[in-house]
Amino acid sequence: MNLSPRIRTVVSCTTLVVSLGAGVTACGSGGQPLSAKPYDAAGQISFNSPTSDGGKAVKVDPDKPLEILATGDDGRITDVTAIDASGRYVSGELAADGSRWHSTSPLAAGVHYTVRVSTEDGDGAPGRKVLDFDTGTPTTKQVLNVEFGPEAGKYGVGQPVTAALSVPVKDKASRAIVERALKVDSTPSVEGAWHWVDDKTLHYRPKEYWPTNATIEAHSNLAGIKIGERLWGGNAKSLKLTTGDQLVAVTDAAAHAMTVYRDGQQIKRIPVTTGKPGFETRNGVKVVLSKEYLVRMRGTTIGIAEGSSDSYDLPVYYATRVTWSGEYVHAAPWSVGNQGYANVSHGCTGMSTANAEWFFNNVRAGDIVKVQNSNGKTMDPFGNGFGDWNLDWTKWRNGSALVGGIPDGPTPQDRARLRPEPA
Repeated sequence: MNLSPRIRTVVSCTTLVVSLGAGVTACGSGGQPLSAKPYDAAGQISFNSPTSDGGKAVKVDPDKPLEILATGDDGRITDVTAIDASGRYVSGELAADGSRWHSTSPLAAGVHYTVRVSTEDGDGAPGRKVLDFDTGTPTTKQVLNVEFGPEAGKYGVGQPVTAALSVPVKDKASRAIVERALKVDSTPSVEGAWHWVDDKTLHYRPKEYWPTNATIEAHSNLAGIKIGERLWGGNAKSLKLTTGDQLVAVTDAAAHAMTVYRDGQQIKRIPVTTGKPGFETRNGVKVVLSKEYLVRMRGTTIGIAEGSSDSYDLPVYYATRVTWSGEYVHAAPWSVGNQGYANVSHGCTGMSTANAEWFFNNVRAGDIVKVQNSNGKTMDPFGNGFGDWNLDWTKWRNGSALVGGIPDGPTPQDRARLRPEPA
């Protein structure tokens, strides 16, 4: 077989070839870059890399893409897979004529890679080559760290996963690299997507609410990956969440009633009062943020002048928070006569102390509180809690940097093809 693929990193338009022949130490058994059986080890593999040194081990520059060329006149490359020691695949494109393969996703810095090249000569005889190499570490870099949220624990089915970045990322190509490396898996599996809230914040949610009794795990594959000019991915602590039953509380402001559903079945109907004219409760889907047994509520915190007819300063019990600006579902014993009949609050959903205690004890962070038929505006998707569900799925997906992009990692067909072959 006379087809000899050679692997190189592309350095602009310059070619710097270092052959891994006699006297050059490479990773792998016996200092040879080619594997033992069952692969065809004929031929030679060469690197182009500014970090190579003729008498030392080759370290590939992670800032440059990989390129593999078929050097024979009557053969072609049929397949290439590149994977690092942690199982991350390098995406790539193979020319239609099999003459060239090049990477389309960045290499990580300071890690070990294995590249498998399959070839075919003019007579259709197959050949295989395997090369192990290490990438170097950039001398100057800024590290982007990721912090997943919320804290690990059990949540309602409406809880989004968040990712806070230590460095702002504005460029769409860099955002795609970040987003592709941030993984969220659930059991049972559901369709979901990241949405860029701003340059340093992403939220992840499924198309519909999370399944009941699901396990959700978030982790990052960014470590060592180049994101942009002098910007490289750092480490991130993985996150594990679980969900319980699906609890959804629907408040009809016009009917002055809240209906609570567990797993689709009505379990309680509660007389309530919501925001009066000028203080209308926000419509839309909200996610429970926290529960506070006692909160001091003051009108001055929402712009009501002290001493005015609307001024108030009250201790409030069994307060379930749904916005950061101070909208709660809470006990309102002073308005029991209006509950079920009129809206007299300053924007919160008020109910009797007994009903507020029941609600407080039956909901958890991440549960859904939905308000409809109010004269208030719809809750903003971001910035005042989790209004994520107020974006339909199309708009949510449009906030992803990967819409219409290249999928990451191997397809199911790739995985089947990559099963170990018998010796």
